[in-house]
Amino acid sequence: MTSSILKPADDSRAWVEIDMSALRHNVRTLKSRLSPGCEIMAVVKANAYGHGAVEIAAQLRQEGISTFAVATVGEAVQLRESGLDSEIVVMSCTAPQDAGLLAAYNLTQIVADGDHARALDETGYKLSIHIAIDTGMHRLGIEPDNMAEIEGIFARENLKVEGFATHLASPDSLDADDIAFTRTQCDTFMDAVNALKSKGYNVGKLHMQSSYAVLNYPEFTCDFVRPGLSLYGALHGASTAKNPGLRPVLSLRARVAQVRWVKQGESISYGRTFLTTRPMKIATVSIGYADGVPRQMSGTGAQCLVHSQRAPIVGRICMDMLMLDVTHVDNIGSYDIVTLIGRDVADEIRCEEFAHRAGTITHEVLCHLGQRLPRVYLP
Repeated sequence: MTSSILKPADDSRAWVEIDMSALRHNVRTLKSRLSPGCEIMAVVKANAYGHGAVEIAAQLRQEGISTFAVATVGEAVQLRESGLDSEIVVMSCTAPQDAGLLAAYNLTQIVADGDHARALDETGYKLSIHIAIDTGMHRLGIEPDNMAEIEGIFARENLKVEGFATHLASPDSLDADDIAFTRTQCDTFMDAVNALKSKGYNVGKLHMQSSYAVLNYPEFTCDFVRPGLSLYGALHGASTAKNPGLRPVLSLRARVAQVRWVKQGESISYGRTFLTTRPMKIATVSIGYADGVPRQMSGTGAQCLVHSQRAPIVGRICMDMLMLDVTHVDNIGSYDIVTLIGRDVADEIRCEEFAHRAGTITHEVLCHLGQRLPRVYLP
């Protein structure tokens, strides 16, 4: 008997579907907005926002993307081990004890400040780096008026400066003050880079635009843009100046475990927080907060799709299950498919709606989808 015989079917309980055709569409849509000579540095951190980093990176590589960004050296190593031979930029602060991995796997490291550069340099490993400039986000980076600190990194024996980066704090906002702040950040970054150029330094490749900046500020010109969420088609629509026509890549589905009638005045799920006001047909669905359906969605009016009809979640969401009111849904039975995120024929629940009911943002929803959910890739 082989281990494959013992493996459950990917769609037997709950699963994530990844539409590769939607991903390809999004890449081409984003590319159409770029200035000549600007390329995509695809952000595939956090398991490609829950979509599966190895599979997504392989598909993006086929679409001509040759540079990728991750958050951690471990994420980069996973991609290298999968066979990805493209440039990989590690965006978070890698500790000096992992400098050997940066060298061994030919990774490019974002340097947070002069102390970080010194610590990496003293390991003796020859490393390619990009320098982070803090233009107002105040997360990582060197403040642009500290030119001595920046120039000191160029003097490090073991570090080769190949680029500069900054991060924009509010490119998703259409508020006038935020727009002005974003433009100031851009100007500050370019002023710092130009000051270095005037002193004869080779600043390498420049990048600062994440997803919303690509959509709202296409006039900003750098060598790379860093789309993450927009690749996966899960933006907050009100935060973009134009509808870019991106398509959701991910759907979340589960199966009905049981359907039963419950009398009026009975309670549903833990804590007896929901009481039936009439005889009610209840479907128990095989997915819960351990799979990434937030418990705080309980009692918010959140809905799922069953047979292309909306059915509200009732009672508290459990670790492995949740319950739906399907009184109005005909011919529903065990093993029928329930859609939590995605399209079911005539209706669709987008990740934005799901996130709103959970009181959070799409990024968090996607990143929190449980690892026990199989990823099913559609061509």
